[in-house]
Amino acid sequence: MTPRDPARRSAGLLLFRHRGSGFEVLIGHMGGPFWARRESAAWSVPKGEYDPAEGAEAAARREFEEEFGHPVPDGAWLSLGESRQAGGKTVTVWAVEGDLDPAEAVPGTFTMEWPRGSGVRQEFPEIDRFAWCTPETAAERLVKGQRIFLDRLRERLSGGQVPAVHDGGA
Repeated sequence: MTPRDPARRSAGLLLFRHRGSGFEVLIGHMGGPFWARRESAAWSVPKGEYDPAEGAEAAARREFEEEFGHPVPDGAWLSLGESRQAGGKTVTVWAVEGDLDPAEAVPGTFTMEWPRGSGVRQEFPEIDRFAWCTPETAAERLVKGQRIFLDRLRERLSGGQVPAVHDGGA
């Protein structure tokens, strides 16, 4: 797959927890110099690209564990469906109920040349911090193309629909 390949696919997990009469979601602030001073539209569902041979469910589990540094909580996976992003990538997301401590995250890292053109390679966390957010705060923070998953989760939870039991490919 090339960077501009319209067949690019990504999968992720949106962790949620009930709080009072509402809920919160766990999202991550994207790491690296491009995102360092940004807050609005600089957060993401833990997700990543995958090869079709791997499968979306396995990729969602792998990406969550790579980016958060801990296993996915046990529980049913609630499908939030797919969305085609502005750049052409198709993203598939599931929601899982759980209550992890953001302070315990041990994110994976990536290496890139920084500053650009310097010849110096530096390592950065894929996600530099995680936070539990209300749906309203998450909508402000999430990149635009992922907000639809928050809306879908809100609809599913407010409708009282129980997630189908699904182990996420474990």
